[in-house]
Amino acid sequence: MFDERPDWSAEVIFCGRSNVGKSTLLRELTGHDFATGKRPGVTRSPDHYDWTSEDFVLTDLPGFGFMSGVPEEHREEIKTGVVQYIEAHAGEILVAVLVVDTKSAVEIIDRHEERGELPHDVELFHFLRELGIPTVVAANKMDTVDDRDARLNALCERLGLHAPWQQWQDTVAPVSAKRGSIRALTDAIGTHLHDHKRDDLLKFF
Repeated sequence: MFDERPDWSAEVIFCGRSNVGKSTLLRELTGHDFATGKRPGVTRSPDHYDWTSEDFVLTDLPGFGFMSGVPEEHREEIKTGVVQYIEAHAGEILVAVLVVDTKSAVEIIDRHEERGELPHDVELFHFLRELGIPTVVAANKMDTVDDRDARLNALCERLGLHAPWQQWQDTVAPVSAKRGSIRALTDAIGTHLHDHKRDDLLKFF
């Protein structure tokens, strides 16, 4: 299910746990409809969007982690598929957007670490950076958070980034997809596209 991909040399990927609002964020970003649902794990294979004439594709990768009603074996297959896809196309990926639910991300990370497990979000963040892929953490659902700065600082610390979060604005982007508040993300993506000398793609963000 990870094999089919449009033959473009420039790509921006969106990845993250299930039910963090990736598809809603993509719909707000592009104006195109993406598969969404209340049940985690709606997206089971990559969705590619190459509606532009430019040499460019935007990819919504399947959500990973716990999914109600989905066997653990299948969840591991999805996670492995996401990792292999990123590895295979690292040379074409201009920017990776790792979407997290800001309200619950820190607690989920801490819960995994207490069990001696490497949290998926942390693992994927470092994996992307090790591959040399510019990575933006879209801290979604900010409208549900009261202690904004404290929460973002805690998220940065879990990812190995020193607080305060404001010094990482090309890496951490607080957004609220449902409320249409995504400017921090488009600015961060734009910074990395400019670094890649792909200002021609800025109009899509």
